[in-house]
Amino acid sequence: MSADFDAGIFKRRRDELIERMQDGVAIFPAAPEYLRNGDVHHDYRQHSDFYYLTGFSEPGSLALIIKGHGEHQFVLFVPKRDKLMEIWNGRRAGPEGAVNRFGADAAYNLEEIDDKVPEYLRDVQRMYVHLGDDAKFDARVTKWLNAVRRMKRQGFNAPTEMHDPSEIVHEMRLIKNDDDLRYMRRACDIAAAGHNAGMRATRPGLFEYQVQAEIEYVFRKEGSHRNGYGSIVAGGDNANILHYCENNMALNDGDLLLVDAGAEYAMYSADITRTWPVNGKFSEPQAEVYNWVLQAQLAAIDKCREGVSFREVHNVAVEVLTEGLVAMGLLEGNPAEIIEKQAKWDEAIKAKQVDPKKDQPPRTYREFYMHNTSHWLGMDVHDVGDYKHGDDWVPLRAGCVLTVEPGLYIAKDRDDVPDKYKGIGIRIEDDVLVTKGDPDVMTEAAVKKVEDIEALMAEALAKA
Repeated sequence: MSADFDAGIFKRRRDELIERMQDGVAIFPAAPEYLRNGDVHHDYRQHSDFYYLTGFSEPGSLALIIKGHGEHQFVLFVPKRDKLMEIWNGRRAGPEGAVNRFGADAAYNLEEIDDKVPEYLRDVQRMYVHLGDDAKFDARVTKWLNAVRRMKRQGFNAPTEMHDPSEIVHEMRLIKNDDDLRYMRRACDIAAAGHNAGMRATRPGLFEYQVQAEIEYVFRKEGSHRNGYGSIVAGGDNANILHYCENNMALNDGDLLLVDAGAEYAMYSADITRTWPVNGKFSEPQAEVYNWVLQAQLAAIDKCREGVSFREVHNVAVEVLTEGLVAMGLLEGNPAEIIEKQAKWDEAIKAKQVDPKKDQPPRTYREFYMHNTSHWLGMDVHDVGDYKHGDDWVPLRAGCVLTVEPGLYIAKDRDDVPDKYKGIGIRIEDDVLVTKGDPDVMTEAAVKKVEDIEALMAEALAKA
C-alpha cells in the first residue's frame, strides 16, 4: 500500500457503482498470478477493475459490492494471515486489515468463499458478474449459483438475472474525476521527465537498452514502481517496426531514436512517444518529416474538445500527414482524393468486394501511416470505454483522456521513395484531457519541437 493511499477514493467509487446499480450483488475477482518460467511468477499487477473499486492488491482475492444489504455493502475475501508465508512472500492484510485499512464492511479468508458467497446471493434477483475471461472463475460462479438454487426448499430464491458490471464500471473509469487525475498527472510528469532524461543521455555508440535504462531509472526514482507497458526504444530503421521490443541495437550517428515509454503511478499509466536525433541534430530530411508529424499532432490535439467525434481526431491528422506526403514527393496526387481513395478501399474490404490478401491496394497514406491516432488512456494503457455506438463514433466528453500519436514510417528497404527519407520513422505522442474548454496536454513537459530537442541535447552534451 503506497504512502499516498487514500481509502476514501475507493469508497467514493463503490458508492457511485451502488448508485448506478439496481438492487443486487456485484462480484469482482482479483487478477490471478501467472508463471513466468519454472516456479517464477510474472510480477503481479492487480486487475484494474478490482483495484479501481477496492484499492486491494493481493492476488486470489474476491470482492462483493452489494446494493440492498443493510450492513454489508463491501465484502472482501482475502488470503489469510500466515506467518510462514509472509516471511517468504510478503505481508498480508488478512480479514482484519481488509476491514481496518481498506474499508470492507465484512471480510473473510479465501477458504470461506464457497460457503459465504452463496449466502450473500440468497433472495437476490440480480447478479453482476463479468464472465468469459477465466474458465475456472466462470465455473466457480456457476457453482455458487447452483448452491443457492439448492436452497429453494429452505425458502431461498436464487438470482434470475445476470448483468455484466463492466458496462457501469468502464463508463465510470472512462470519465476521469479529480481522484483519477491526481494520479494520472503524476504518471505523466514522471514519464515526461524520463523522456527528457533519455534525450540528454543519448549518444552515438550507445545501445538502445542503455537509453531505456536512463529513462526507466527516472521512472523508478520518481515513484513509478512499474512501466505502464513495455518500452519501445527503436533506433534508425527499427522505428519502422511499430511494436519493436528487442531494444538491443547500437545507436548510429545520423539516425533517429524513437522512444515510446510510459510510467505507471498508483495504477495509472502515462503514454508518451518522442523521436530525437542520436547525435543531437536533425538532418534536413529528418526535420522535414518530423515537422509534418508535429503539425499533424498539433492539429489533432486541437480537435480534442467536448462534442467532437472521436474519429475526427484521427481524420485531421490524416489530412495533414497526407498533405505532407504529397509535398515531400512520397505520394502523388490531390491529398483529398488520396484520402477518399483509401476510404473507398476500406469500404470495399468491409463489403467483401476485394480481398486485401490478394488484391493490390491503392497507393495512399496508409503505406506510411498504418495505425490509428488515438486510444483511451487510464488505468490500462489501452483503457476501457467504447469508441463506437452502432455505426457512429462516440463524441468526446469532458473527463476523457486520450492519446494523440500520429506518425510517419518510411522503411529503409523501400525502393519507391527518395533516398534521403529512407529509414526515417517518427511518432509523436501526448496524453490529452478533454475539458469544458481547451484541450489539456498533460505530457507537455516532454519537449518536442525540433529546436527544443536540439537545445536540450546540446546543453547535456556541453555538460558531459
